[in-house]
Amino acid sequence: YLRFFTQDANITLSSLYANPAGQAFLHNGWHMGISSMTAIQSRTIDTTFPAFALNTNNPNPTHTFKGEAFAPVVPSLDVTYNQDKWSISAHLGLVGGGGACEFENGLGSLEALTIQSGIAAFGAQNFKNYSVNSYMKGKQYYFGLQVGATYKVLDNLAVYGGIRGVYATCNYNGFVDDVTVNGTATGTELSLNCDQVGFGVTPILGIHYRPNKHWELAAKYEFKTRIRLENNSRMSEAAAAFAADPTHLLSQFADGKKIAEDMPALLTVGAQYSPIKDLRLAGAWHYYFDKSATKYGDKHTSAYIDHNTMEFLAGVEWKFCKWITASCSWQNTSYGLTDAYMSDVSFNLSSNSMGLGIRIHPTKLFNIDLGYMHTFYKDREVTSVTALGNKIDRYSRTNDVVGIGFNFAW
Repeated sequence: YLRFFTQDANITLSSLYANPAGQAFLHNGWHMGISSMTAIQSRTIDTTFPAFALNTNNPNPTHTFKGEAFAPVVPSLDVTYNQDKWSISAHLGLVGGGGACEFENGLGSLEALTIQSGIAAFGAQNFKNYSVNSYMKGKQYYFGLQVGATYKVLDNLAVYGGIRGVYATCNYNGFVDDVTVNGTATGTELSLNCDQVGFGVTPILGIHYRPNKHWELAAKYEFKTRIRLENNSRMSEAAAAFAADPTHLLSQFADGKKIAEDMPALLTVGAQYSPIKDLRLAGAWHYYFDKSATKYGDKHTSAYIDHNTMEFLAGVEWKFCKWITASCSWQNTSYGLTDAYMSDVSFNLSSNSMGLGIRIHPTKLFNIDLGYMHTFYKDREVTSVTALGNKIDRYSRTNDVVGIGFNFAW
């Protein structure tokens, strides 16, 4: 994927996830691919809030909360067996989740809990200053095992039907301690360690059509994946009290609670054109049905989503010599999220990504993929009105990924 984003109408083993119907046009026999990506990411929220200036350790109305994420190994496995008109395939890999991200100095929403508690204890007029130590780490991994079959209806037309099982595992671990208000230790401690586990099933349909030797056309539809994450939470007494309030930030982590976290249905359409044998020009469009995927807190409704997510992709691939194929590709991701959706606990930013890579061909039945991707995110600023003044959050992200893959056939 890193080497060439626009896999939606491509016919290679590495395009199994994006274009399973295209597998029917591989030669008879076994095809297997093993790959791994390494990702370095950051998420930064610069929050300006008048009450933050009362923090004795950082007496500045603007505080920066930066999360660092490093995933050294993100593996995937693809296997296909072709026999005449039939193709049986399987894909195993991560299909969702943002990996692990650690905020060494916590989140602005956690610091705001300290201010909220101080005002409740002393009153707004008598609340003079505070200090706090906080930390937050979140992990999200959605593992998917996809199996299916492709049938070549005609020599130039194939259809696919498959199913994917999705196992979701998440953890949120954080604390707020060493709290002082007006110079006095309060003894207040907020701690949370929440494990979430859920399972869902995704039916998948695909089609691939070859009108002539120059064109490849394909489409895929993934149905909505219904997932309910069940919480297994360990909380301090003060945190549990907050979690008991259904309107509070911590309520989504209440022990035993089931959290709706559906994966939206997805429609992809792709085309590839080869003016000459070793040159491929490709384009694709992805459409996510976000508003039909139930989310905790009704975050799938129009109050949180203006329009469903769309992606536009384009790429070029050229086998300029017997041993090497070079490629570059671009992807634009456009989220339709309102200001109400954005929070330091969960936010997404529209972006443009660029990918570069090569495929090395030591033999006809073995090749090596090398790829690199960089994402340019569109920073976003959100203003909220509170009783203590306007709070301004500026969201930004970075993302760099490298990958390697080995593809075999026999």
